[in-house]
Amino acid sequence: MPSTNKSYDIREAVGYFETAEALQGAIDDLLDSGFDRAELSLLAAEQAVEGKLGHKYEKVQELEDDPKAARCSYVSTETVGDAEGALIGAPLYVAASAAVGVILASGGTMATAIIGAALAGGAGTLIGGVLARLVGNEHADRLIEQLEHGGLLLWVRTWTPADEARATDILKKHSGHDVHLHSISGAG
Repeated sequence: MPSTNKSYDIREAVGYFETAEALQGAIDDLLDSGFDRAELSLLAAEQAVEGKLGHKYEKVQELEDDPKAARCSYVSTETVGDAEGALIGAPLYVAASAAVGVILASGGTMATAIIGAALAGGAGTLIGGVLARLVGNEHADRLIEQLEHGGLLLWVRTWTPADEARATDILKKHSGHDVHLHSISGAG
């Protein structure tokens, strides 16, 4: 039986940035110019990259054209902020609601329930705040790791020669280094 697998090439623009601000500026311009968030990928956390490669890497530039380099999807700073807000708000709501339920079920007054909700909500906010800081810290730690290895890598999936030109122009405009195009072969 003949194989139905076909090989294909994925074309990408790639470059690295020396600051998070330059990277974010390039991403914002790419999104504003019609690229989809799903067409952007960043280098994954150092541990994931080294696990997939099977060895340590010195500079992010070594990984620009390596199809085995572990990647992650672009997540906007707004999305990280939304996650932080949810991590703060959810424990507050759960703790306050549980406190009100317990106090009212045990025959407590509404005033006691409000005081209990405020106290429990404060504890929930504290727990949520710690969780939110962990989300923000993890994001910051990944950026710091990559900057220590020479920069922040960004890959942009392109579909047409016009996409390629637009992507490389935007990466260069935002001080992207070693901006170039490459193909990654795969099997479908």
